[in-house]
Amino acid sequence: MSKEKMLQEIERAQIVINQNKEKVSQGKMRQKYHFMAETGWINDPNGLIYFKGKYHFFYQYNPYQSFWENMHWGHAVSDDLIHWEYLPVALAPSESYEDHLKGGCFSGSAIEFDGKLYLIYTAATNHGNGFVQTQCVAYSEDGIHFEKYEKNPVLTAPEGISPDSFRDPKVWKHEDSYYMVCGASKNQKGQALLYRSEDLIHWTFINVLAESRGEWGTMWECPDFFRIGNRYVLTFSPIDAGERTCVYLTGSFDYDTGRFDYDVSGEIDWGFDYYAPQSFQAPDGRRIMVAWANEWEWMPFFKDWGPTYREDWCGFFNFPREVNMTKSGRLSFVPIRELKKYRKKTGKYVQDKLVICDSQQELKSDDGIAFELKFNINLRASNAQQLLVKLRCDEINQTVCIFDLKNGELKVNRNKADGWSKGISHSILFLKEKDVLDAHILSDQSSLELFTDNYQNNHSMNVFAGNEQNKIYFQAVEGSVVLENVEVYGIEP
Repeated sequence: MSKEKMLQEIERAQIVINQNKEKVSQGKMRQKYHFMAETGWINDPNGLIYFKGKYHFFYQYNPYQSFWENMHWGHAVSDDLIHWEYLPVALAPSESYEDHLKGGCFSGSAIEFDGKLYLIYTAATNHGNGFVQTQCVAYSEDGIHFEKYEKNPVLTAPEGISPDSFRDPKVWKHEDSYYMVCGASKNQKGQALLYRSEDLIHWTFINVLAESRGEWGTMWECPDFFRIGNRYVLTFSPIDAGERTCVYLTGSFDYDTGRFDYDVSGEIDWGFDYYAPQSFQAPDGRRIMVAWANEWEWMPFFKDWGPTYREDWCGFFNFPREVNMTKSGRLSFVPIRELKKYRKKTGKYVQDKLVICDSQQELKSDDGIAFELKFNINLRASNAQQLLVKLRCDEINQTVCIFDLKNGELKVNRNKADGWSKGISHSILFLKEKDVLDAHILSDQSSLELFTDNYQNNHSMNVFAGNEQNKIYFQAVEGSVVLENVEVYGIEP
């Protein structure tokens, strides 16, 4: 192992970042309040943790190009999960088990152990016989400068698991032991494998925590496992599961056998741009989840990586969400409350009641770009078949959120959003025995996130809209819709 080589690689990356970050910061598509890297490519969130008085975000990172390749771990810290300070690159490919252009330091997690910050990550390389993924360890006294364990890798793929389908370790502590769940594929079915350790170095296989029988895809990426109340939650991003790109399962777990028995399943987000979420516990006890605002199967390789690619950057994170559980075992995902302190003092719009008819009605907002919109639909007082909420509009372009009250469906249509994006996401809108349907929308320069039904039914979409696309319209179809408690807030950059 060469400590010097990793330091050299980190220094080389930092030189390129420093050379490009000022130009990249001027990009027209740069987000106002969502997390981004300074330059280059970003995908999965990694190592989310609160350590020594700061929130830490690590992330899959290519500092050299605005496309996926040569994976590093970027690093930033924050006091409030919104305003971030960038730190030096934490991990760079430097060893034989990870030093490959199409490999590197893949996804993983962080945990505190003996006062140090440990990163457990997947290393990926190819020595000529196909890609090999192994689990490795790095550690730091100060949470900034990391050293790789000299006897890496600490874990290789077990028998029956292909070496190129064993990745994304998530680690947690229970009582006096440490546990790890890894994503895997066996016989073309996704699995989550469970391990135990006393020192984060020596790992023992316990059991298959859970597995697909064909309904949940061929590979489970970025698994996460945690407890809320007296129930346990497993989340993962399945490959080859169609529109299901971000699944959660809730149920019971037995530490003695290492098996998870779930009785509730759901989708964290039905949009095109929510993938590989990872959660962590905040110091106040909240379970907070963050995801990559994109998704591999949707990524239009045949076209290009999108308008941000041409600005020498690509990728950001969805806004952090607090995870809560209902009495039935379903999960809700609520934008963290820290956003409230970034609401602009001017430009606020509040209306107790609005009646929306067939004619298009404009809603006043701050700049119509970076804003937060909340409203309730009074279902008993409304008789329209649909409510259309048109966002980031100009004379030609618009993204349309369709609340289909007749057919019980929610759709987000971005086919005319920006001249580049495509697709209509959709989900069931369950209205039986409801008097009110809530809605909460977060808009930023290049994204829209829609939450409804008490934050259990969500759609996240990238929309690369220019500043001239700053109008908001409501419109009812075949009848009228009564909106109550309408609030719009501009968001400070």
